[in-house]
Amino acid sequence: MQESLTKKSGASLVGIKENLVDKVWGSQRPPRPAEKVKVLPEKYSGKKFQEKIEDLRKELDKKKAAGIIISMLDEIAWLFNLRGNDIPYNPVFFSYAAITPTTSTIYIDADKLTPEAKNHLDKDVAIRPYEALFADLKLLSESVSMEKQTNGESQVTGTTQPVTKKSKFLISTKASWALSLDLGGEEKVDELRSPVADAKAIKNNTELEGMRQCHIRDGAALSEYFAWLEEMLVEKKEKIDEVQAADKLEQIRSKGEHFAGLSFDTISSTGANAAVIHYKPERGNCSIIDPTAIYLCDSGAQYFDGTTDTTRTLHFGTPSFMEVKAYTLVLKGVISIDRLIFPKGTSGFALDAFARQHLWREGLDYRHGTGHGVGSYLVMRPLRAY
Repeated sequence: MQESLTKKSGASLVGIKENLVDKVWGSQRPPRPAEKVKVLPEKYSGKKFQEKIEDLRKELDKKKAAGIIISMLDEIAWLFNLRGNDIPYNPVFFSYAAITPTTSTIYIDADKLTPEAKNHLDKDVAIRPYEALFADLKLLSESVSMEKQTNGESQVTGTTQPVTKKSKFLISTKASWALSLDLGGEEKVDELRSPVADAKAIKNNTELEGMRQCHIRDGAALSEYFAWLEEMLVEKKEKIDEVQAADKLEQIRSKGEHFAGLSFDTISSTGANAAVIHYKPERGNCSIIDPTAIYLCDSGAQYFDGTTDTTRTLHFGTPSFMEVKAYTLVLKGVISIDRLIFPKGTSGFALDAFARQHLWREGLDYRHGTGHGVGSYLVMRPLRAY
């Protein structure tokens, strides 16, 4: 890419060590969250973190890699069976992790770890300060630069580990450039789709059952909510605004077993607002729900045994011809995806057109993805440390 830019315009990309965003913050930068990190018991995770790390080491061995540096927060939480609360609606915590064939290190403010979490990691995982990562990366990089295989003691972890000149460290294609630079750049780093992300995507039997059970509880809460909303709007003719409705749904959900919070801001939207992607009603400045218009509720919750994200479109009166048509075309697309038979390895991107085909025939479309993955008491969109 840099060569292409140089040839076409004479411009080039120049990396700088200093984070300009940090300079803008100056002394006004808010402190990093200090929420406690807790253990997710095996009855919810379904697998010991030591077993997950051993599986990861098998991947390192296949690729003859010196190790892997993990910066995606959901991957770290999943790998170590830990959960936090540093980011609203996402049970993750700011950290990095480094896994080599013989060592496991997590970079985190140690005060954030509960006694249970420290005992959970115990002697299997070295705990290093969050800020120590980049200095440690340089030491790891130097160890890989050795001319021949050695059995020297690692300056980072104090353990013995063999390294070779040809070995490289793995980082995700979603990792920051800073990680690559401090590891030595292209000569010492391979960027790839994270093997942790792939392992996390294949839920084990415990996680699958947890997802089933949390969706049953969540579905019951939604049913109770929609029954309440219909009663308020249609029978009692009450004036309910979008935020009041969202608050009621959260209150109903919170009564469910293993409830840990919402998984994102509830999209409670009436009429034209229902067509706004990721619409967020604001308290004191939102619409009153109109029982004669479409109502869309896109919401979800975090439970210890799973995460939900459910969208439902309702009408408490008589929908227009166009509303019925658009809804039906989308429904036909969902049915098409459900009935589709496709070969192993087919990407979601390739399947996306099947969901839109009926809309396209009518000159219509929707301007967002057809679907996305959902974590097991985790996040729905990747989050990485910076």
